[in-house]
Amino acid sequence: MSRSRGYPSVVVVLLTTLVVAALPAAGMARGAGLPPSLRGVEVSRLPTRLKVVALTFDGGSNDGGAFSILRLLAREHVSATFFLTGRWAATYPGLARRIARDYLVGNHSLDHPHLTRLSSSAVRHEITGADALIRARSGADPKPLFRFPYGEADARTIVIANSLGYVDVRWSVDTLGWKGRAAGTPADLLRRVLRQLQPGAIVLMHLGRAPDGTTLDTVTLPSLITALRARGYAFVTLASLRARATQRT
Repeated sequence: MSRSRGYPSVVVVLLTTLVVAALPAAGMARGAGLPPSLRGVEVSRLPTRLKVVALTFDGGSNDGGAFSILRLLAREHVSATFFLTGRWAATYPGLARRIARDYLVGNHSLDHPHLTRLSSSAVRHEITGADALIRARSGADPKPLFRFPYGEADARTIVIANSLGYVDVRWSVDTLGWKGRAAGTPADLLRRVLRQLQPGAIVLMHLGRAPDGTTLDTVTLPSLITALRARGYAFVTLASLRARATQRT
């Protein structure tokens, strides 16, 4: 499940700078590996003029649509990136391993809480706990890709994620499939993506069933792949972002 929230990026950077100044030296050292351009910011699209799109799937609730999504991606030779919670990886270790075998994996917290409401130590536990479980159950290293549950982040929590070696990865467009029927029909989801399509777009979808039992993202995915290809778009993972985050400065 995801929820929109917004604030001026300049304000985030300025507030982050203030929070960074207050962090212990050890915390700063842990974040030293990230290039300055990726500290204190959230990434909502890939910086390119090429007609490429990154499909991303969050796994945090259940596996309702996961098998169908994986079969379709494999059949259509479509690349994607998956953000898993630690609990999801622990609950579905076979799926987590299957995903990690063929796709890029990111960290989506341990239990999918509202991180901005937690203490700093609890936020760190959510990130490091998920890191450990994802590694243990999937065999993948989720660093440096982190997606905040509900898309909820602030200067303090972004700094914490950065200090642990993670970049805040948001999205360009949310299909809203996690809302179930309240999001509309598969045709509505498709139009929602196409209206906001741009080079380097990051599309948010989900692996699980919505609370009403629907799997709209799963149902919409075949037509979405067809429509994107018809518009000349190719599919990429967030590997380029990962490479930027791990480059040595």
